[in-house]
Amino acid sequence: MTTELGPVVPDSAPSATAVPAGPDAADFLSGVHDRTAAGIAAAVSRRIRSGALPPGTRLPTVREVSRVLKVSPATVNQAWRALAAAGAIVARGRAGTFVGTPPQPPPITAAGRYQRLHSQSDNNFRIDLSRGVPDPALLPDLTAALRALGGDNAIDDLSATYLGEPVLPELEATVRADWPMRAERFTVLDGALDAVDRLLAAHIRLGDAVLVENPCFPPFLDLLCRIGARPIPVALDESGPLPTDLTAALHRHSPTALLLQPRAQNPTGASLSLARVRELTDALADSALLIIEDDHSDGIAHTPARSLGSRLPDRTVHIRSYSKSHGADLRLAVVGGPARFLDPVIERRMLGPGWTSRLLQRVLLHMLTDDTARHTVATARTTYRGRANALREALHRQHIPVARGDGINLWLPVADENAAMISLAAAGIKAAPGGPFEVTDHPHTDHLRLTIATPRSTEIDSLAAHLVLAAAAAPTYRRIRRV
Repeated sequence: MTTELGPVVPDSAPSATAVPAGPDAADFLSGVHDRTAAGIAAAVSRRIRSGALPPGTRLPTVREVSRVLKVSPATVNQAWRALAAAGAIVARGRAGTFVGTPPQPPPITAAGRYQRLHSQSDNNFRIDLSRGVPDPALLPDLTAALRALGGDNAIDDLSATYLGEPVLPELEATVRADWPMRAERFTVLDGALDAVDRLLAAHIRLGDAVLVENPCFPPFLDLLCRIGARPIPVALDESGPLPTDLTAALHRHSPTALLLQPRAQNPTGASLSLARVRELTDALADSALLIIEDDHSDGIAHTPARSLGSRLPDRTVHIRSYSKSHGADLRLAVVGGPARFLDPVIERRMLGPGWTSRLLQRVLLHMLTDDTARHTVATARTTYRGRANALREALHRQHIPVARGDGINLWLPVADENAAMISLAAAGIKAAPGGPFEVTDHPHTDHLRLTIATPRSTEIDSLAAHLVLAAAAAPTYRRIRRV
């Protein structure tokens, strides 16, 4: 009897002579309570991951499963296809369907994509455009916030207890006032990357497909690599991910999650427009995937805060980081979204660090509400925009088009990445190579990522001249004379 799975999945199960005895249909399905395709797939996946169904175990046929569960064969087929796409089961034609051998995660090398961006000593360069960090001179005064809180009796109460909510109620009330979506639950984590890492660990499994922007922030790709998930690239323009690419990826890969940056995208500076939010949420309307948004430039971005959660609040987790606006050493990000996605993160964290320091949360709260700190952040926002616009205009005058974006990064097209890096290094300028940001191994074009947070107005014209030369630099090859 055939399994009705359709196309045969590449065989990774043991040969028929060494097949572990399979369970009968009744035993096999004893733990299935949700009889939807998703529920069946989840129950079988849990048994495989727990080891109750070892690799090579022959599964009951689709007809047997549908008879015992009293569901249609089409429902079972849908569950089986989802399991096959994740590599959990394999079809061997008339021989049947078997538990597959779990795919091995990609090897973790000593130098991931993120480390490749910082492979050279900063001391060798007079101008560093590679780091992706804000100008320290434009950050609010942290010591002023600490002094202001010195006489706060609430500080003593906070430092004496292991109990209490993971987020200060006053901080939650402050961020709720301009949160771009309806959020059922809030928490505070140790920066945006910590939030992304914990959400992926809680909800993404080995072999899952995760949609990401292309180009993409390299640590996202490193995190996905470490858990054995598959990054699926979605192209973007100045308004965010392209709806046509998103729709194609949804149909082709059955992804579990979408990871995006809603504004000041790193590296391109792209930001979601209202029209693009509608287009993307329309494309996602029939999908159940988790949406993770990393809004890392709140405070220094001019684009209004926008979220796919404004239309899909039941599946969107929005992360707001304060590292670029208020200082990286705060290590704070506020996270808001559905309880079903955030509660597992909060509960797991209680077995480790427990919570993010409420003392630091109170420092952030002070800076979010203090007039002087707010003025400093507003000044930084205006300054960054002026520096980025000045460099874009200088490059445009030299016929180097750079897409208009937001935030502190520019995505510079170049003829050859390595040649451009060498050209800039010769002038004492460090840039970030574009390769680590690309999801695909062989991008069609080369780029550099430039952080424009620190160059002063007096340096712009000279910097632009060097960038023009670097953009045009071509690789040189040694000519070999035939003897």
